[in-house]
Amino acid sequence: MSSMRHGPTRVKSRRAEVNLGAEKEHFDKQQLSSISKAINSSEMPVKEKHARRIILGTHREKGAYTFWSYALGFPLASSSILSWKFCHVLHKVLRDGHRNVLQDCMRHHSSLVEIGKLWRDLHDKYGQLVALYTKLLCTKMEFHVKHAEIPPNLEATDEVLERTAGSDINNVFQLTVEVFDYLDAELRLAETVIRQLNTSIAISTLSSGQCRLAPLIQVVQDCSHLYHFTVKLLFKLHACLPADTLQGHRDRFHDQFHSLKTFFNKARDMQYFKRLIQIPKLPDSPPNFLHAASLAKHVKPVVVIPDEYGPDQQEDDDDDPEPLIEVSDVSTPSLQAPPQQFDIFDQTFGPPNGGFDDRDLQIESYKQDLELLRAELEKIKAEAQRYITQLKSQINSLEAELEEQRAQKQRALVENEQLRMELEATRRRNAEHESTQAVFVEAESRAQATEQRYNKLKEKHTELVASHAELLRRSADTVRMLSATQQTQEEVERTKLQLAFEVDRIKADMKLDEKKFEMEKLRRELEEKMAEVMSIKGTLKDSEKTSDQMNSSVTALQAEKERLMRSVSEKEAELSSVRQAAQVHQSSLQHERERSSKELGELQGKLQEKTSLEEQLKQKLLQDQFAMLQGTVAEAENIIQDAVAKLDDPLHIRCTSSPDYLVSRAEATLGSIDKVKRGHADYLSNLGDAGGLLRALTQFSHLAADTIINGSATAHMAPTDHADRLTENCRGCATQSLEFFKDLKAKNTLQKADPASVRVIVQKILHLGQELRPKGMDIRQDELGDLVDKEMAATSAAIEEAVRRIDEMMDQARKDTSGVKLEVNERILNSCTDLMKAIRLLIISSTDLQKEIVEGSRGAATIKEFYARNSRWTEGLISAAKAVGWGATEMVDSADKVVLHTGKYEELIVCSHEIAASTAQLVAASKVKADRNSKKLSVLQQASRHVNEMAANVVASTRTGQEHLEEKETMDFSGLSVIKLRKEEMESQVKLLELESQLENERLRLGELRKKHYELAGVPLEAVSEGSGETTLMDHPVTVSPNPSKPAVFKKPALAQKPNVPPKTMFK
Repeated sequence: MSSMRHGPTRVKSRRAEVNLGAEKEHFDKQQLSSISKAINSSEMPVKEKHARRIILGTHREKGAYTFWSYALGFPLASSSILSWKFCHVLHKVLRDGHRNVLQDCMRHHSSLVEIGKLWRDLHDKYGQLVALYTKLLCTKMEFHVKHAEIPPNLEATDEVLERTAGSDINNVFQLTVEVFDYLDAELRLAETVIRQLNTSIAISTLSSGQCRLAPLIQVVQDCSHLYHFTVKLLFKLHACLPADTLQGHRDRFHDQFHSLKTFFNKARDMQYFKRLIQIPKLPDSPPNFLHAASLAKHVKPVVVIPDEYGPDQQEDDDDDPEPLIEVSDVSTPSLQAPPQQFDIFDQTFGPPNGGFDDRDLQIESYKQDLELLRAELEKIKAEAQRYITQLKSQINSLEAELEEQRAQKQRALVENEQLRMELEATRRRNAEHESTQAVFVEAESRAQATEQRYNKLKEKHTELVASHAELLRRSADTVRMLSATQQTQEEVERTKLQLAFEVDRIKADMKLDEKKFEMEKLRRELEEKMAEVMSIKGTLKDSEKTSDQMNSSVTALQAEKERLMRSVSEKEAELSSVRQAAQVHQSSLQHERERSSKELGELQGKLQEKTSLEEQLKQKLLQDQFAMLQGTVAEAENIIQDAVAKLDDPLHIRCTSSPDYLVSRAEATLGSIDKVKRGHADYLSNLGDAGGLLRALTQFSHLAADTIINGSATAHMAPTDHADRLTENCRGCATQSLEFFKDLKAKNTLQKADPASVRVIVQKILHLGQELRPKGMDIRQDELGDLVDKEMAATSAAIEEAVRRIDEMMDQARKDTSGVKLEVNERILNSCTDLMKAIRLLIISSTDLQKEIVEGSRGAATIKEFYARNSRWTEGLISAAKAVGWGATEMVDSADKVVLHTGKYEELIVCSHEIAASTAQLVAASKVKADRNSKKLSVLQQASRHVNEMAANVVASTRTGQEHLEEKETMDFSGLSVIKLRKEEMESQVKLLELESQLENERLRLGELRKKHYELAGVPLEAVSEGSGETTLMDHPVTVSPNPSKPAVFKKPALAQKPNVPPKTMFK
């Protein structure tokens, strides 16, 4: 019972599992279909319905696992368009998908980075866009992973933004920088897309333009929110930080504001965006962050996406238009299945039920494709022309700036060297002057010190002499006093003796009384005398003591005098030596001063003479420079007048020139006019240097004369209107040039001389030459040299690739076929391999001969200048190399189809003929400028003959294989009656007439195609067809020889004559 109870439950669970499995399988199938239809290599925009199903799938499975499981299988590295559409879908999924999509996509972040690096290094327009788009997507994912509060569609309120920024000013500052980087990535992608497209309505309505423009819808949506975030964050920063700190942020915001406004304005004017999105308008000026009240004036830009997308955005997957016929598979059913037999009358007059034939549908489809391709080709040509013009102008401006910078650098180097030499001379003079001044100051100080010491010694010597004289006087006084004392003592002794004698005599003669009285008197006198003697003795003793003291003082003074005399003698000797040294040094200084003053006088005299001589030389130089200018101008006038005279020369009428050469001469003349203007300005600023003006005038006169002569020669082959205007402008160029020369010859009009009028006339000649210039000649001449090498290298690479593919086809044919088919395939592929090897040898020989021609003929010019000077020959080489490479590629494709039985043998034969003609053109182009006795020329001719032989082998092996594999139907008319035979005969004649009519139409179409080919290549139609309009086999745009050999021509065979058959009798 329990098993019976659980039975229905198990059945229900199994049914649920089955339903879930079926639903999962249907979901995976639907997702795979939508992803494969949205992401493909066709250059068309992603349909909104496919992207919407993918986004709904992410919400259903709550992630992008299924999307990435299928997306990783795409060969993104092999197709730039596939990668571009993948990035577009991924952008939509990130914006509108489930919130878990961001985490699933971050797991493949490294893969996106690798894809961007791969396409960034490749020179491909879509590749550059893919590199920028992957960088934008990586920036977007990193930003939203770091700030999870802000959703990937950026639809966040101001409160969410405030909460994300926080209160820390450092976090606000960092968040502002990240938003700046985010907006920079968006704007860089938008600017690159718009720069690659012409913004006209025609471009934006084509599928190729819409494929590029479609992702910009998501970019507009992101930019509007990022702009609002930036304004809010910057106002918050200015409320917390000083204005000077945020100057860099304001400058960066102003740049982004102007870029975003320009992007919105351009996108708003495009027809493609008008029905898909409403783009907001930004204010005329950015917000003023220094004024906080400006925040109230800020209005958040709102992007509006309409709900209706038009009839092409249907929800049904089955309404996708499918091509009626796959072009690549057109020929397959006809070879795999036997052809269906229709009645000849039905083929001629249409099906009996009034329906349409399949071939009519094919023809209509082919016509539509052809019209689309033609329109696309015209747009591509216009875009390429615009890009080339822009690049030419940029290159010209950069070259002018480079030349100006070089001239300024050279002048700065010369001035720097002169200033350095003058500085060195000044430094040497200053050093010599400083050394002389130091020696003089030192000698002066030494002389002053010596003078001071001499004065001190002189004063000391005077004091010593005075003290010595005083001592001598005192010694003389002492000696006199001593001699007086000695004389007084002697007198006292003599008086004593006399008194003693008289006393004795008186004692005998006189009486006692008298003797007593006398004796008393004598005794008193004696006592007086004795007292006087005693006083004299005391005085004598004092004198002796004083004499002793004086003698000791004199002795000390004598010793001091001797010491002082010795010191004085020593000082006098030292002073004499110092005086002698000072006198010698002073004499040397005096001599040096006299010599310096003499040399200074001589130098001043020489300087004055040199100054006067320089003034004379300067005047003479100015006169000589002006005389040289007048001579150059006179010679230039002669050159221009000679060129004007040739315009009326009857012999010159037979001369012709090409418009492209006239354009090159006119461009060179415009460049020389700029040089004349710069030389004139330099001469007016420095009248002593007219070299630049003389060189510019010489070059201008020759180039202007060349332009006048070639303009007249070009007018001989131009239409009447263009010829008249060209001749008139040539005469006007000569008149204006002579007027300019006349102004240069006189000093009073030298200042106002201006070649602007000459420039205007030359520009008119240039425009007329460009109007007369054939289409397709818009490659710059200075790029021809690089283009020749690139085309030769590309041709060699194409040959190598062809050989490799033929080897692969050979291996595959040996695996898949056997018997007669294998033998035929091997014979055809071997002959193709031999032809490719012969072509490779021909390319190598042509490259060697080309190098020999360039090295032998270029002289002092560079290789690029040689190619530019021989532009027609160079374009012939480029055209021939392109034709050889293209023919080799087409031959390999045709051989592949023949081996796989999906192609026609006739295609292989035509490719062989085309390769033979292309190699013949390459040989003829190389032979024009080669030396006849050159060994490399003979090698090239031998290689050409070998190529022709190998091409003939390919044709022969192809026809032989076709004969072996195709079986001819035996004709048996034995069972037919007369009426039936006449009907068959009539049907056969009708079919024959149809085939002849188709043949005639194809011949006319071939002729028109070749005329268009020659017209695009720039060859006159008179050189293409002569007489009855026969077209030669060499359908190439460049005439490489003055007397080219005429190859065989395709002539129209005579129409089959209709037999004289009586009209068919109609039986009732």
